[in-house]
Amino acid sequence: MQTEEPIIESDDSVETNAHDDAHELHLAAGRIEPAIEALLFVASEPLETKRLAKLTGADEKAVALALQELAERYGGERGVVLREVAGGYRFATSSLVRDVVEAYLLPPKTSLSTPALETLAIVAHMQPVTKGEIEAIRGVNSDSVVNTLTDRGLIAEAGRKDVVGRPMTYKTTALFLESFGLNSIDDLPQLELEPGQPLELNLLLPPAPAEVETLETSADISNA
Repeated sequence: MQTEEPIIESDDSVETNAHDDAHELHLAAGRIEPAIEALLFVASEPLETKRLAKLTGADEKAVALALQELAERYGGERGVVLREVAGGYRFATSSLVRDVVEAYLLPPKTSLSTPALETLAIVAHMQPVTKGEIEAIRGVNSDSVVNTLTDRGLIAEAGRKDVVGRPMTYKTTALFLESFGLNSIDDLPQLELEPGQPLELNLLLPPAPAEVETLETSADISNA
C-alpha cells in the first residue's frame, strides 16, 4: 500500500514567509506612523502602546515598530525627542534646548522646598504611607507639606489604612513620574527609611536623564 509522504516546508519557504511577515509589519507601521505622531503631539499625557493600538486600529507590534521609527527620527541633535515616561510615550523638548524653552514657557525657575522634598521622598519609597508614618521619619508635623504636595498633584490619597483610627494613606501620581523623568516607581533607587535616619534627598532624582523637560508647563514645580 502506498503511503503519502508528509509535506515538509523547506527552509527557503520558512525564510520567505518570515521575510513577508516582516515586510507587512513594516508597511503597517509606516501607515500608522503619521497618526501616532499626531496623537503624541496633541496628547496631554503619555500614551501607552495598547491605547495607541486601539486608537489607530493597528496591531501592537506595528505600533511598537512605529514608535521605534519615531524615536530614531526624533533623536540625535533634534530639539524635540520621544520619551518613554509614566508607562507611555510622549514628545518632550531635548535637554539641548532646555534653557531657551524654559525662558519662553516657564516663570522664574523655582523648586520644591527641602521639607517638601523630604516628604515626597518618603511617600515615593514607602507608599502607601500615612501622615503619622511620615512624621515618625521626619520628626516634625507634616500636615502643611502633605497638603501642598497634594494640591500640586504630586501625591494623592490612596485610601485608609486598616488600623485603629483608619488614617488616610498617600501615594505618588503620574505627574510625579513625569516631573522626575521616571517611567515607573521601580526606577527609583533602593532606599531603606527608618525613624530618625537622615534622608539623602538626591536619591529621589534619576541619574543624568538625557531629556529632562516636557513641553507641558504642568511639569514645572513651584516652591512649596
